[in-house]
Amino acid sequence: MKISNEQLLDMYYHMKLGRAVEHNLELLYRQGQLPGAIYSGIGQEATYVGAASALEDGDALATTHRDMAALLVRGITPKEVMAQHFGKVTSPTKGRGEDNYLGNLSLGIFTSVSMLPDLYPVATGAALYFRHKRKNNVAMAFCGEGASVRGDFHETLNWASVFNLPVVFMVVNNQFAYSTPTIKEMKIANVADRAVCYSMEGRVVDGNNVNEVFQVTKAAVDKARNGNGPTLIEAKTMRMKGHAGHDPADYVPEQLLDEWVRKDPLMRFENYLKEHNNLNEERKSKLEKEIEDLVSEAISFAKESPYPEASTLTTGVYSD
Repeated sequence: MKISNEQLLDMYYHMKLGRAVEHNLELLYRQGQLPGAIYSGIGQEATYVGAASALEDGDALATTHRDMAALLVRGITPKEVMAQHFGKVTSPTKGRGEDNYLGNLSLGIFTSVSMLPDLYPVATGAALYFRHKRKNNVAMAFCGEGASVRGDFHETLNWASVFNLPVVFMVVNNQFAYSTPTIKEMKIANVADRAVCYSMEGRVVDGNNVNEVFQVTKAAVDKARNGNGPTLIEAKTMRMKGHAGHDPADYVPEQLLDEWVRKDPLMRFENYLKEHNNLNEERKSKLEKEIEDLVSEAISFAKESPYPEASTLTTGVYSD
């Protein structure tokens, strides 16, 4: 599958944008300017951007608290991300909800929740809706390798397989479920090996290679769209920060981190683009300045936005 220069540069842009937004969120968190937590996806951008770039208008996306770069690809803006973290009324949740959990149903993005992989069943429900309404759309859901040992993960894969639904399941294997290494979570070498139990295709990809992630995910999305059922994709990557902003990740061996620093997805993709004459220093500098201005504007927008009025406290709250 040939990827156009426009697609390559768009993925590079969103990887750079995701890294810049999260870097600035970390700085704001360290300075005590954010009221809540941060869950960084730094080091995992190739997985998020490569996978989300395979979707089309009308498709559905269900992410977790760490998948912000995928949201940017699908239309969530840096202003909305920053406003959400500052708890402002201009955020997607209007200043309500946990600061890392945002979505937009008009863009086909379900708002994430803390319990993982709770949105696996939701995405499968969206795929069932697409089938029932004869819509030519696909749903995609993310979770981590830790969430893949829960019962609802397996129930969802079984359901999606039995009904041959148009859904792609992404497992972001970033080596640790909080502080628990993968080797203590499961005895199999690959989460994707479990796909055979549900008679669906399972694929393992280099989660730090955006080209590979996109190619494999696009093939799975096209397969689902053409009525050929679900796929389970496991992206092998590394969480380069702690579980959350407060976590120094002392439990991660330095040698392991050093190994993955050399596999930095942004650096690898940048080198690839330069080698194939898709990127030069002038274009890179221009793009970096554009992103810097965009993120700075987003931070100012969030800081200047109002908090929700106390009188609206019960607005949108379900009660019987």
